[in-house]
Amino acid sequence: MADNTEDLALPTALAEVAVIGFTWEWDEETDEGRGVDFEIYERIEDPARTAWWFRLWTGNPEVDGGQFRFFGTTGAGDYAGFWLVRPGAPLIDQPVVYVGSEGEHEVLAGDLGDLLWVFAAGLGPAEASTESDPAAEPHAGFRAIAERHAPGRRRPPEEIVVAAQAEFPDFHEHIAALIR
Repeated sequence: MADNTEDLALPTALAEVAVIGFTWEWDEETDEGRGVDFEIYERIEDPARTAWWFRLWTGNPEVDGGQFRFFGTTGAGDYAGFWLVRPGAPLIDQPVVYVGSEGEHEVLAGDLGDLLWVFAAGLGPAEASTESDPAAEPHAGFRAIAERHAPGRRRPPEEIVVAAQAEFPDFHEHIAALIR
C-alpha cells in the first residue's frame, strides 16, 4: 500500500493527456501496429507496486525503485515515469525515463514540459526511445496541452531526447548498478 502522506495524483498536464488518450490499433492485413501503445494511469503508480516489478526487472531483491514515480505503461509491459534525481525539484521538473520490458532504459525528456512536446509530435515513450518514427502523426489535442503547459518550448522530439540524455549521461550506469 502507498504511504498515505505521498501525493500520487497525476500532474494536471498528464491527467489532461490521459483524458484524450493514445490510439493504438492492430492491422490484421499487414500484421503491424499503428499509433501509440501507451496508457497513462489514473494515478502515479503505488510505490509498493513499483518495488514489486522493479525487483523482478532488475533481478535485485534489495532495490525498490523508490527513485522513480511511474505514470504509464505499454501493452508489452514497458514503463514511463519520473526519475527523482533533482533534489527538491517538483515532480513535473524531474526528468522522464523509459524502462522497457526487455531491459531497455533511456532518459526521454528533461521534464514533463518536454515530454508533452514529444507526445504532441505523435510519439509515445517507446517510440521516443528509439529512432524517430516517420509514420508518427502530430496530435492536435496533445499539442494544445503542450502549448498550455509548456509554451514556447516546442522542439523536435529527437532534440528533446538528445538534450535529456546529454543532461543525464549517467542514467545507464545508474541502472546497470542496480541490475543483478
